[in-house]
This record gives sequence, C-alpha cells and structure tokens, in this order.
Amino acid sequence: MPTQVLMPALSPTMEKGNLSKWLKKEGDTVKSGDVIAEIETDKATMEVEAVDEGTLGKILVPEGTADVAVNTPIAMILADGEDAASLKGGNGAQPPQAAKAEQPAAAPAEKSEPVKKADAPTPAKTGTAKPPSAEIMPEPEVPEGTELVTMTMREALRDAMAEEMRRDPDVFVMGEEVAEYQGAYKVTQGLLEEFGARRVIDTPITEHGFTGLGVGTALAGLKPIVEFMTFNFAMQAMDQIINSAAKTRYMSGGQVTVSIVFRGPNGPASRVAAQHSQDYSSWYSSVPGLKVIAPSTAADAKGLLKAAIRDPNPVIFLENELLYGHSSPVPKLDDYVLPIGRARVVRPGTDVTIVAWSMGMSYALKAAEDLAKENINAEVIDLRTIKPMDTETIIESVKKTGRLVTVEEGWKQSGVGAEIAARMMEQAFDYLDAPVERVCGKDVPMPYAANLEKLALPSVAEVVKAAKAVCYR
Repeated sequence: MPTQVLMPALSPTMEKGNLSKWLKKEGDTVKSGDVIAEIETDKATMEVEAVDEGTLGKILVPEGTADVAVNTPIAMILADGEDAASLKGGNGAQPPQAAKAEQPAAAPAEKSEPVKKADAPTPAKTGTAKPPSAEIMPEPEVPEGTELVTMTMREALRDAMAEEMRRDPDVFVMGEEVAEYQGAYKVTQGLLEEFGARRVIDTPITEHGFTGLGVGTALAGLKPIVEFMTFNFAMQAMDQIINSAAKTRYMSGGQVTVSIVFRGPNGPASRVAAQHSQDYSSWYSSVPGLKVIAPSTAADAKGLLKAAIRDPNPVIFLENELLYGHSSPVPKLDDYVLPIGRARVVRPGTDVTIVAWSMGMSYALKAAEDLAKENINAEVIDLRTIKPMDTETIIESVKKTGRLVTVEEGWKQSGVGAEIAARMMEQAFDYLDAPVERVCGKDVPMPYAANLEKLALPSVAEVVKAAKAVCYR
C-alpha cells in the first residue's frame, strides 16, 4: 500500500501551515529520513522527511500552497513494485480542502451538534455470540432520555473548568500561556475573557515556582487548577507535588486540605521524542495522598475533571495530546459529575477481559473488533481512574472471562498493568485460566523517527496477539 506523507505540526497549537517548497519531485527515489519538502508558519520553518523508503509517486499539494491543515496528506510514497497508476481512486488521500483536522471548535458546548437521545444501557447477557459495537456507551449515571451533544475532549475540559469557576469563586486556573494565549493546546480558550486576569493567571516559565505557588494557595483554602504545558515539565515540580501537596493533609491530621488539580497532556504524542513522551500514570499512582485520573472520552474528561476540582485531595489529571481533538457524546446536563474511582465496562464480552485507559482504549477497542471477527468475544474496561483503582470491576469481569490483558503506553517495568496483574493474582487467582498478559510501550527512550516511534508503542496487533495467547488460540 502507498504510504501517506502528512502535513506535520510545528507546535502543539499549529492548525495550518504553508507548503513552501518541494525538494523532491514525482518519480524520485527516497529513503526514510530524506528531506522531501519545506513547510512554514508564522513562527518557524521545518523540513519534511520521508517516513518510508520507495518512490515519491504523487505530490498531492503543490508547493506554494498556503493554509494546509495539519494531518492533511501532502504526498504518497510508493513501495517497490507499486505503480503510480495504483494511486488513482484507491489511495484514500483527501485533497487539502476536504481534509478534516482535529482542532477545537470555537462554539461552546451548548451550541455543539446534538445527537440522539441516550437510551438506558442494557448489559449484554453472558455467552452472547455476537459482540456489541465498540461505540462508547452512555454513562450509567445519566438519566434515560438525556440529550447528548458532540464535543471534543478539549471543549469538554474547558467547559468543566468554566462551570466549576462559575459555581465556586475559590476555583482559579494558572499555568504557562493559559490566559492571553488561551492554553498551549487551547484548553483554556475563553476563560480569561469570562473570568479575568485574577482567576486565569499566566505564570513565568518555571514549573518549580508556579507549582509551589499553587500548592500554597491550596493550603490557604483556594482551589487552584495548575496546568502543565506537558507533564514532562512537571518533573521540575516533583518536590512540591509529592512532598507538599500529597502529604500535608495526612501530616496535619486532616486539619489542612490541599484541594488542587494538576492537569495537562501526558504520555507519547507524535514525534516529540524521549524527553516529551513519558507516561506518568504509574509514577504518580505509587504516591500516597494523590488521586490519578486518565480519561479517554470527552464525557469522562468533563465529569471527572469537575469531580477532581471539588475533591479535597490533590488530583493528578492526565490528558492525552492526541485525544484533545477527538469528539464524542457528552450528556447535556446542568451538573455532569462522575465518581472518581469507578471503571466502566465499555464493551461487554465473555472470552477475555481487556483493561485500558486514556490512549490505550484506542488500541483495546480496535483489537476487540478484530478479535470479534475470529469469534473471540472481548470485554473492554476503561479504567478511567488509576488511583483509587476500581479493582472490583476488573475482578467481576475476570470471574466471567477467566482471562485478562492490560494495555498501556507506559513502560512494562513497575507499570499500571503490573499492579493490575498483582491484584488479580492476590484476589482473583482461582478465576484465572491463563497468566495475565501485559501490552506496554517498549523499554526504550522514545525515538524521534516516526518508524521507530511506531515500533516503541503498543499496537492493535499486539493486543490481539496477547488476547489470543490467553485464549490459547
């Protein structure tokens, strides 16, 4: 199959770029890493590298084209033996004007596209031959007949903060570029305009400093939401998070609460290399005093962030950069709050349990669809909260299926999957018909090269292979 070359992003906030020059022409032989084009924005110029070996078979966007959306196919690379004629009608590439970039909509949630009414979810019976669709089911807490609106996770997070700031004057947002620039990922879009500079605060570029300031305000009774541009930068603030925020309530005998939310993108994104791709799910979940949340849908992001802001304990709220632009249904309720510490069975099944969270759910749900084609009925659980962990939901599923696979982008050593496996050994050993399988990121620093990055991350094929292994297939 031809390989698509996509318009890359020069920054997390880039939406469009100009294709200024092609350095290779159609028919030229290219190798992975060869510079084939130059793109530019108002901020920078970047070289585009070939992501595979072959022949530059077709240029889809001519040089000099302005405002090409991120992730738009700009060229096709043919493998050995492929002919340019094979691209006609079958390459799946869209012209630039038809490409749909995953970017935030400016309209608030109330004006988002309405979708069908939510019906009461009906659990599948054990032994059902045909698995249900992998479409995310409505949250059980939602009243029957509630209207759903489609919005991105970015919008859902913004609405959650805005609603809590209207509800409680002690809630405020602080971080790098959260005010004037409206957030590095536009999650705080519109908050400065509504709440002003006293409650939406741009900070200096010093995580060590502004995290300590945020913890101090929480000790004084306020409820800060501290945004990290990426959780990789939070490494500078580990002392404030772990030694101050996580421990003070215990050390004060409950006399001092630390109601604070640390939120921002976590884990691998797209070619951001080793120092910007760490998954902190297991790191923070090992610390007493912290709650750790990692949603995979817009509805969960909204409901759990509202709960986190109201919680008297410090909460680590881990988002995924690649999920910010993903849209999904969110209940249109005046106050949609989800319980912290409750997992959700997204797809009922009988043969094998797959547990995932955040970006791991994308691998799990696609794998479940592939497994269904081979008559393996997978039950998929979205963990949602890493700590406190909903062990009971996993155990009840394992009692039914007898088999378990965990999926995460973090490393295998001391990972969340290792914790789940240990708990199942301790509490559900008699129900397991096979050893627990873990699908994780590889034990290497994240490579920058696209082909190596792909190898370092989990894949749907690996999840399918693991599920087959525990099913002895």
